[in-house]
Amino acid sequence: MGGFKDVIGHNEIIEYIQNAVKMDKVSHAYIMNGQKGSGKKMLADLFARTLQCEGEGVEPCGECRSCKQADGNNQPDIIKVTHEKPNSISVDDIRTQVNNDILIKPYSSKYKIYIIPEADKMTVQAQNALLKTIEEPPSYAVIFLLTENAEVLLPTIRSRCVMLKLRNIKDKLIKKYLMEEMEIPDYKADICTAFAQGNMGRAIMLATSEHFNEIKEEAVQLLKYINDMELYEIVEAIKRINNYKLDITDYLDIIMIWYRDILLYKATKDVDGVVFADQLNYIKERASKSSYEGIEKILDSIEKAKARLKANVNFDLVMELLLLTIKEN
Repeated sequence: MGGFKDVIGHNEIIEYIQNAVKMDKVSHAYIMNGQKGSGKKMLADLFARTLQCEGEGVEPCGECRSCKQADGNNQPDIIKVTHEKPNSISVDDIRTQVNNDILIKPYSSKYKIYIIPEADKMTVQAQNALLKTIEEPPSYAVIFLLTENAEVLLPTIRSRCVMLKLRNIKDKLIKKYLMEEMEIPDYKADICTAFAQGNMGRAIMLATSEHFNEIKEEAVQLLKYINDMELYEIVEAIKRINNYKLDITDYLDIIMIWYRDILLYKATKDVDGVVFADQLNYIKERASKSSYEGIEKILDSIEKAKARLKANVNFDLVMELLLLTIKEN
């Protein structure tokens, strides 16, 4: 798996972890909070491996028995908590996999470590059950709660955990990684970096996804010609967009970045900052015909569309309203 030296960004968190290990000031409970793909799981895994490593350094050595077991996902004292229901972690999941198990001493290591992915999906009952363990943990226990939204955890849990917030990674670091480590072409790396918005996992996913390219091409074709489309053509376009319902956030982000490009070019005439560099003629043409107010209205309507879709408003209705707002402005 490598070590902390292979992690891009998150230097403050890595420094904190390594100091805690070096000074033997490891807490019993941590919350790692960040977007999906931000690196929570990787950092928790590396922290756990470092704590269990027989080399007793601030990086997992990769050579000892514990590190090799961890590489094969069979280190007996690093426990990954799972749940059958996709949208909730039940009180039984926590009692069975954590509370009842934590009383048994480590099998072969200094610590017994529990990693709970999607911990913000714990029910209130599950959180209360875990709270009792966090309040009076055995001396060898370390619990990692991985969350996208730590605010949904009980205040009593948050107050008893060390909070590690994963920040966005700088665009230049993401682009450099995509180009040098993954050999992604310059233009594609620009697109993926822009869409990732500081999230390395998302950048890698986009760079390797043929589906994303398909969505991007579909959206770009719509945006190039929407001003000349009749109402029936917009209805037909919405039918095609239905194919990307599960990826609608990506689709809307493509529209947003297209209009940010138009706004940027209109305001600065700077082509270097344009993400859709291969569509520069269309960007220039749209910038010359659109008003600042019109572009702002479109950007605002994209955010409203995202909020409405999250609130389960009718998909076709939301998209029709958005596309008509774009056409009018």
